[in-house]
Amino acid sequence: MAPDNTICETSLDWDDRYLVGHPTMDDTHLEFVELLAVLARADDSRLPGALDDLARHLEAHFSQENHWMKSTGFPAGECHVEEHTKVLDSLREVQEHLASGDTQIVRDFAEALADWFPGHTDYMDSALATWLVKASHGGAPLVLRRAKAPSPA
Repeated sequence: MAPDNTICETSLDWDDRYLVGHPTMDDTHLEFVELLAVLARADDSRLPGALDDLARHLEAHFSQENHWMKSTGFPAGECHVEEHTKVLDSLREVQEHLASGDTQIVRDFAEALADWFPGHTDYMDSALATWLVKASHGGAPLVLRRAKAPSPA
């Protein structure tokens, strides 16, 4: 855990492996990763604003996905919506703690989101993207990922 007033770094950086083949969803996921990085780097005085920015993003992000699931009859929608609800409930608790001066919980929440996002994207969002693309175009999403540069020896 990072001590108070210490900037923490999440273990989440954007990677093309988070692309799911639905351009709107992919753009939203990139924005999420960027806002999470801002939150993780924020000093204590900037945490409230950074958390509010992330909260607005998550509410819009999840609302859009929930709408897509409901409007298209996505079979796994209930589980997916439930996961969104749990994240938003946790967010609200974190906001309450921050209002009481607890900055560490924000840093812990940022790390928890960084741990959660890859699995959520790999399983839930990729399934939703496949469903949406199949419904609109009759096939599976096409995802082009950039090759990673080789690591220096």
